[in-house]
Amino acid sequence: MVKGESQGRGNSGVFMMGMYEIQVLDCYDNPTYPDGTTAAVYGQFPPLVNACRPPGQWQTYDIIWVGPQFEGGRLVAPARVTVLHNGLVVHHDVQLQGPTQHRRLAAYAPHPATGPLGLQDHGDLVRYRNIWYRPLVGYDQP
Repeated sequence: MVKGESQGRGNSGVFMMGMYEIQVLDCYDNPTYPDGTTAAVYGQFPPLVNACRPPGQWQTYDIIWVGPQFEGGRLVAPARVTVLHNGLVVHHDVQLQGPTQHRRLAAYAPHPATGPLGLQDHGDLVRYRNIWYRPLVGYDQP
């Protein structure tokens, strides 16, 4: 069902570590601001392409996440993400500027190396299924 427009149409998000968001939104014939569009690194980077399928079709997201690294309270490696939306690369090894926020400059502050996977709810019509979540094993961040 198509209901709403712009950010009011299927608005949700996938949060890595509870603070870094990949936007979930219905942007099929539904324009909105660039860093808030479907599959954006919210508030930081728009996707390379709008890969949305029509409303009512399942959308797929593959997110390869590497969390930030801190040593002694200092950032030594920023978080990085690669995102495929409906099989298309929309972000490749993007370095995040810090935790994602709306209309605020991102800034890192030390935090634990792990955190929860979160699914955002704005009360819009969104459903999730077949969520696979697993750590990258044997991967060293440059």
